[in-house]
Amino acid sequence: MTFADKQLQGREIITKAVCGKGRKFSTVSHTVTPPHHPTSILGAWVINHQYEAVRSGDGIEVIGTYDLNIWYSYSKNSQTDVAKETVHYVEHVPLSYLDPKHRSSTEEVSADCIQEPNCIEANISSSGSGVVVRVEREYAVEMIAETKVWVACFPGGYDDGKELEFGLGDGDYEDLDPDLLDDDL
Repeated sequence: MTFADKQLQGREIITKAVCGKGRKFSTVSHTVTPPHHPTSILGAWVINHQYEAVRSGDGIEVIGTYDLNIWYSYSKNSQTDVAKETVHYVEHVPLSYLDPKHRSSTEEVSADCIQEPNCIEANISSSGSGVVVRVEREYAVEMIAETKVWVACFPGGYDDGKELEFGLGDGDYEDLDPDLLDDDL
């Protein structure tokens, strides 16, 4: 049975769907001031990362915290200590795709941390009293909401015992380039 054998009708249905997506990579700098003037940096770590997502304007805000731990030497490399500081941040992730016809009262947002906050560089500041830490992080965000979609329907239903053909013909599909497929559509 082909589409030509039946008259198709269209209907609008309301369903939950992904109505917005976005992704953002960022590098930020923080200055940690330890109790002693550091002589050298022995290590820097980001731990205890926690975050949540909230809808904000034209995007989604990722609100979170993490702890910076800086292991350093002081007193001309004769002693060591660890400086700890909790960082609070708000990262605005714009939506690169947004369904303008979604029902805003049904929005649910989520964020996935693609790149956990990670220290990529730690240097003693020019004043010599602090440590400048560069941290990189990346988030992918998604907004799910109710929206209208159009679907094709068969009047009177469809008989599961019959095979449905889409009438694409016997075209030669060997020449198609599989690299043209886009997973992000």
